[in-house]
Amino acid sequence: MFGICNLAIVPVRLEPSDRSEIVTQLLFGEHIEILERQNQWARIRIQFDGYEGWMDSKQYQVISETNFNQLSNEAIILNADLIDYITSPDNLLLPIPLGASLSFLNNNEINTSNFEFEGTKTSGIKPKTALITTAYMYLNAPYLWGGKTPFGIDCSGFTQMVYKLNGYKLTRDASQQALEGEPLSFIEESEPGDLAFFDNEEGNIIHVGIIMENNYIIHASGKVRIDRLDHLGIYNPELNKHTHKLRVIKKII
Repeated sequence: MFGICNLAIVPVRLEPSDRSEIVTQLLFGEHIEILERQNQWARIRIQFDGYEGWMDSKQYQVISETNFNQLSNEAIILNADLIDYITSPDNLLLPIPLGASLSFLNNNEINTSNFEFEGTKTSGIKPKTALITTAYMYLNAPYLWGGKTPFGIDCSGFTQMVYKLNGYKLTRDASQQALEGEPLSFIEESEPGDLAFFDNEEGNIIHVGIIMENNYIIHASGKVRIDRLDHLGIYNPELNKHTHKLRVIKKII
């Protein structure tokens, strides 16, 4: 079976329970493969990044395999505003967040609710310099484990969504993203938009941020914030200490 998210922001959980932790979110218009059904729950795989988890089966609309493949092959079109509205023929409004997918709107078989959208869309690959401009749209968004929106986002959800809005695909978790791209030897070799990864005492990648000019970094830690970056890691001037230990810098694009 296959489906499409027809609600603004839907939690995807580790286990089939409302009490289970949220591992990621499904945004309006994203399409999925349904791998398993268990009572009210469905184990799903998100087409964009292959991420798997459990979601409430009442929170998606079933589509055909043909429609799933059509969406998978079409250009990705996304909402480019912090929040906007999808409108139904009877003028009911459904709020959607930044990064919600609008690729289905021109497909009458999928768009059975006859939704319309008059807001700002984005599609296609943008220059690397646009990554920082997009990152600023999430500034001060609260940290939320598994989050992918300006209303709550985690470190790798932040980097994934910034890249997605500019036409680039990243995997979901920081440890997965750290396997992409080519490593750089020094911060001085990096460009705005490159990614910096940070590890814990066991050597596991636990954090990621987007490098800016002049040794600054924008990342999600408590909130999406801007801090200093040096060869040791992230320096938080409010706490007057380093908060994350640098492991590697990667040029992804």
